[in-house]
Amino acid sequence: MADPVAEPSQTPAVVRHAEEVMGTVFSFDVRGGEPGAVRAALDEAVAGLHRVNEVFSTYREDSQVSRLARGELTVEECGPEVAEVLELGAEAERTSEGWFSMRYQDGRLDPTGIVKGWAAERAARVIAAAGVSGVSVNGGGDVQLLGVPGPDRPWRVGVSDPLRPGGLAAVVSAAGADELAVATSGTVERGAHIIDPRTGRSAVTDLVAVTVVAPRLTWADCWATAAFAMGSREGLRWLESLPDVEALLITAGDEVRCTGGLARRLG
Repeated sequence: MADPVAEPSQTPAVVRHAEEVMGTVFSFDVRGGEPGAVRAALDEAVAGLHRVNEVFSTYREDSQVSRLARGELTVEECGPEVAEVLELGAEAERTSEGWFSMRYQDGRLDPTGIVKGWAAERAARVIAAAGVSGVSVNGGGDVQLLGVPGPDRPWRVGVSDPLRPGGLAAVVSAAGADELAVATSGTVERGAHIIDPRTGRSAVTDLVAVTVVAPRLTWADCWATAAFAMGSREGLRWLESLPDVEALLITAGDEVRCTGGLARRLG
């Protein structure tokens, strides 16, 4: 779980919005831009999130993904976003050597693990295209940051401490980055919901949380999930091998493990 950290005043015009969709809350923080263009872009981004829910929800019998899983539709008969997400998921599975998967429950298609991060990133890019100076989209604790919140100030994101409710394990700074994402996978808030693709059962590891910092939330979300399923030792080794990726891993024994470059992103 991550939350934007409050900054001093002297910022460009601010528009904030919270939208309940996809079983969570998406929070928007938009800085600068022409007000009419910002509002139109925000409306488009929100509508896009609801469209994603209609298409990808595994809880809706009439969603395209549910119908695809039952063999009632082909990928070609679905909206173009379905093929896009399936291609991204396949790439994530290859990169993680199978530790991230969209088919871990009885072999049926379930792209849930990639959709939320992808949707939040896409929403942020829709708003950024409206000419704003900066945008933050927080989808249930996973955050995509683009641009800056104000002159000479970066976005900063607080990472919740899974073992100390109300406390922070770290504060991530986007200083020097035009885009940055922060995603966390863990068991504290949602219980043992992360699946080990090898067994189809809940992943049993020494970890309570993995936070990944990367340019794109689509990948940060996938990599956090895959690394959690691997466990701290293998997960850290694998995350170190990925370009432009840093991570913070916290074990049930309150041991903190970090990738070598994470310190440059803290502050």
